[in-house]
Amino acid sequence: MSLLARLDRLPLSRPHYLLLLLGGLGYTFDGMDAAVVAFLMPSVQEVWGLTNTQLGLVGSAAPFGFLFGATCAGLLGDRIGRRKVMMWALAAYALFSVIAAVAPNYEIFLVARVLAGFGTGAESAIIAPFLAEFVPAARRGWFVGALAGFFSFGFVGAALLGRFVVQPLPEGWRWAQVITALPILMLLWWRRSLPESPRYLLATGRTAEAEQIVVDLERKVQAATKQPLPPVPETVVDKPAEARKIGLFSALKYLWSGGMAGRTAITWLIWFVITFSYYGFFTWIPTLLVQQGITVTKSFEFSIIIYLAQVPGYFSAAWLGEYLDRKNTIALYLAGAAASAFWMSQMTDPVWITVAAAVLSFFLNGTYAAVYSYTPEVFPTWIRASGTGLSSAFGRFGSIIAPSVIGVFAASLGFAGVFGITTAVLAVGVICTLVFGLSTAGRSLEDLTEPGSPKAAVR
Repeated sequence: MSLLARLDRLPLSRPHYLLLLLGGLGYTFDGMDAAVVAFLMPSVQEVWGLTNTQLGLVGSAAPFGFLFGATCAGLLGDRIGRRKVMMWALAAYALFSVIAAVAPNYEIFLVARVLAGFGTGAESAIIAPFLAEFVPAARRGWFVGALAGFFSFGFVGAALLGRFVVQPLPEGWRWAQVITALPILMLLWWRRSLPESPRYLLATGRTAEAEQIVVDLERKVQAATKQPLPPVPETVVDKPAEARKIGLFSALKYLWSGGMAGRTAITWLIWFVITFSYYGFFTWIPTLLVQQGITVTKSFEFSIIIYLAQVPGYFSAAWLGEYLDRKNTIALYLAGAAASAFWMSQMTDPVWITVAAAVLSFFLNGTYAAVYSYTPEVFPTWIRASGTGLSSAFGRFGSIIAPSVIGVFAASLGFAGVFGITTAVLAVGVICTLVFGLSTAGRSLEDLTEPGSPKAAVR
């Protein structure tokens, strides 16, 4: 009897939702750390008398760390296991957030922000592929989309920190970073409650450990549902392809070879488009609002409204992903973001700017929910973490250059020019996703990715 068939036929129930909460809290604090920099920038500029160029580097510091963190997390996740990488990444991000909080000068602050970004990038890249490997095909899109939705709670939390900690308190920008480091306490819970992925264990030949985890999960699901477990389907892929030793170059060689090259190209492009647009928008929005004549206090209050729009954006896309398919959901939300960015570029009234920005926030974050669901589905188990990590890492190039590019164009083209560029980038993403994206809804991970599956190459 196939372990994976037994795993995939389990109905979603309390044990799965506990995994959703455990991973989701990680994403909440990842999101808070990524977003809080937008609210720190005015304070650190004043404290250390930074130029706009130096301030742009502050905005790019965490995304620069994300790039290397996501790359390392993927490669290590396929070598030493998903669970270990999650925990070490959390520890690194919390430690360097505290160092950034007590930094005596700009240089130490900048380096600490890069290294904190390394931790959040690693964690962000590993959580989705890790938890996707526990979830039945029929609900995987919703589950991973909802998991990504926890980012939105972190962004709302960052906006609240900006308004009620950074803005009114002396040294508030330091205290805000201490607060973002508190999830270090989650390590105690994660060590006790997170099992390793059975798919990873099978791929690495650790069948007995995988069997024990599946047995434990079956027992917990039966206790939670108080119903007999569903029968095991007969036509299944017995186990993932055997794991291979993976390094950066061997992973890239495989991902860009043969039938994988098309999947890799479109996945990397989607990540770049959404990450460039997202970080360009959210890093600069408080500053841009101030430049439009809105006070700093009002800017932070408007940002809370804009960030709150993330919540329905994520969860609506998570729900739609099962009905429209992931690639169609990505295209729909990218199109909505493009229209919203253009609308925002035409506005001059602060209220309408805020409304348009909230709608843009809704669609950008909905896109992320679908992208986080889509990415782990297109790579085989033995290279899933590496494929997801490298896709996320490539997207980070967009987040690294976006704050600086937006800063340059804000100076030369003004508010309208910034969001006109965002519209064009998003439009490219829509077209390429519809033409080249892979349909994944309702199909098992092995059906999508294992060479023995007759449907593995179907669009």
